Amino acid sequence: MPELDASDLAERAKQSRPAPTSKLKQRSHFWIRWAHVYTSMISLLLVLFFGITGLTLNHPDWTFGDEVVNRNIGGVLPADAITDGDVEFLVASEHVRVEHGVKGEVADFGQTETDGSITFKGPGYGAELFFEIPSGDYSLTIQEQGFIGVMNDLHKGRDSSTLWRWVIDISAGLLVLISLTGLGIQFFMRKRRLSALSWAIIGTIVGIILIWLAMA
Repeated sequence: MPELDASDLAERAKQSRPAPTSKLKQRSHFWIRWAHVYTSMISLLLVLFFGITGLTLNHPDWTFGDEVVNRNIGGVLPADAITDGDVEFLVASEHVRVEHGVKGEVADFGQTETDGSITFKGPGYGAELFFEIPSGDYSLTIQEQGFIGVMNDLHKGRDSSTLWRWVIDISAGLLVLISLTGLGIQFFMRKRRLSALSWAIIGTIVGIILIWLAMA
């Protein structure tokens, strides 16, 4: 067997090392797969939530026994809620919250010379308070939807808190990341790359056609 000199050994070692592009490809593949797997797991419940409520939104008749509950309540505001014709809206709103369990955020309020009103809104919830000035006599109408109605409003972000709107934004970002990393993984799969990308193109074309038909 011929002896190898130092230059031969160096050449063989150089040939056995992975090319820089190969190492970059391996690292890219690792991080894309890592991002895809863990964002999928982190957002699993959110994806299921928006998927299921997407179905119930598209089929409003699917109430599963839930019914809208309406309540009409009368009463008198405390004396400090109206002073010299000026309404202390905070006092009035806190009164009905304590006395009648009104929920939601104040969406609107206002007054005229003879009456005033406060509107409360929340997911699947609404309350309207109307009162006379200066007597303080009021009528309160409360409407509460069932569990499905609440979930549907959360899906749309309707009358929700700032925190929930952040949840929707983060969920949307995670779904985009899952989609892009899933597409990126296919570029590293030689055997099924062409097939996967072909189906992605077909799905995109079908989606565009459906959107166009819906807008027509």
